[in-house]
Amino acid sequence: DVETFRRRRESELKNGRVAMFATMGFIAPEYFRFPGYLSPAKEIKFADVPNGLAALGKVPLTGWIQILVFCGMVDFGLYRADDSRDPGDYENAGILGVPNASGPMSDVEGRKRKLNSELANGRLAMVAITGMLFQNGMFGTTGPAMWGFGS
Repeated sequence: DVETFRRRRESELKNGRVAMFATMGFIAPEYFRFPGYLSPAKEIKFADVPNGLAALGKVPLTGWIQILVFCGMVDFGLYRADDSRDPGDYENAGILGVPNASGPMSDVEGRKRKLNSELANGRLAMVAITGMLFQNGMFGTTGPAMWGFGS
């Protein structure tokens, strides 16, 4: 069924994109932290937030609400699905979904190669973030300790 395939491809692309961001978001705090306060009212600094799943309990509820509202605004406002376009191809997004007014790619073979790469990278990221979350939840390790490079 064409419609079912289209819906599943759209879901695969969205979940892959989210997983790529989540994977980077899981790794980046091991090496970089923003200076200053995450919540000035509660005096929580970015440096005070632990890595991995432990961060879920440290970020205030209003912070999670802000994150969810932002994601909802992006999903329902900027990146609206259009049945006349390919799955994952949004009118307000440029090449590979980056909102830079670059428009659709004119090189058909290059576009096909990049879209296949995005699918493969998204699939890998879905497996990667699942594995990192499982290992963090099971053994409590994050960052280099996860891969045996640290203590």
